[in-house]
Amino acid sequence: MLRVGLIGTGPWAKQIHAPGLADHPGTTLTAVWARRPEPARELADEHGAVVAESFEELLDQVDAVAFAVPPAVQGVLAVQAAEAGKHLILEKPIAADLASAQRLADAVASAGVAALVVLTLRYAAQTREWLADIAETGGWQGGGARWLSGALLGGAYQNSPWRVADGALADIGPHVFDLMDATLGTITKVLAANRTPDDLWQVMFQHEGGATSTATLSLRLPVQPTVTEFAVYGRDGYRTLGRKPGSAGESYTSLLDDFAAMVACGTTEHPCDVRRGLHLQRIIHETRLLAGE
Repeated sequence: MLRVGLIGTGPWAKQIHAPGLADHPGTTLTAVWARRPEPARELADEHGAVVAESFEELLDQVDAVAFAVPPAVQGVLAVQAAEAGKHLILEKPIAADLASAQRLADAVASAGVAALVVLTLRYAAQTREWLADIAETGGWQGGGARWLSGALLGGAYQNSPWRVADGALADIGPHVFDLMDATLGTITKVLAANRTPDDLWQVMFQHEGGATSTATLSLRLPVQPTVTEFAVYGRDGYRTLGRKPGSAGESYTSLLDDFAAMVACGTTEHPCDVRRGLHLQRIIHETRLLAGE
């Protein structure tokens, strides 16, 4: 099986990465490393892994590395892992800024390793069915997305420094932009972008082929449950897609299916590979510039 090391011990590492890697038939959670050794030891013990004393020690024990750390940390450590020949499971956004994302993508390309981005919506079975139907039907002129949540008002992620600082655009933006891009065609231009003082984003895109779309994002609205809606419209009417509650674990398993197959076959190309992460980072960068940030 593919030996995978996990970097990070936060809520997402505990809920998704660690159990997913430990339970998947194609992977084994071999080692855990974090800057705080005690949480790393607890997580490793829970899943039969060992605690690495350093990042370098972890690299010596594994074939691949899964990251569950802030973008700024991932952007640096993932380059080192790629240069060491390790395959990568990357969180979104893949780095803190566009320049760092480009360096990571270049390192992955140079090393010839597999690198997938955890875009959980794209790995869901209902999303794959939706995208197949949308592509077969064609003729879509526009669409829109809404992701409205109170995640930063309370709960497991309210004290996440990078989420608090970077807000909805960096955290849920990649999911939304990726799916609208996959549905309507490559996003070629950010037409408009606005951010309110309480981090409510309104963004408008131009897509390859002429379609336009809008996205509304917030992690600071008292909405329960979270609203996650996607829609397209065109000559064949109006189609919508929601998010199945509790599907993140299933999506991660599907990601690991693809990841293990890529490594076994020696391929590095995938719709959600590091190049996709770089494309999404560019969209985030252009959106911030247009909003005057």
